[in-house]
Amino acid sequence: MTTIWKYALEIADRQTLQMPAGARLLTAQLQHGHLALWAEVDPAAEPEDRTVAIVGTGNPMPAGEAEYVATAQAWIGHLVWHVFEVRP
Repeated sequence: MTTIWKYALEIADRQTLQMPAGARLLTAQLQHGHLALWAEVDPAAEPEDRTVAIVGTGNPMPAGEAEYVATAQAWIGHLVWHVFEVRP
């Protein structure tokens, strides 16, 4: 059985999140002023590390293969972050 879990994101170039294997990243948005990522997970699956990159508009894209997840805006659009999953 799958469910949806939320992960807090740091505003950092890259970060590693541990989530159940095979998790499907759904979206990233601001919630109460903090960036979060939601994923559909199987809680019974073994944990695995997943790498997420946060790219500000106008900044370089992450090296390697990156899959777009979502775009989030803060402070009435003055800050815009694009969230990608980076694969090895």
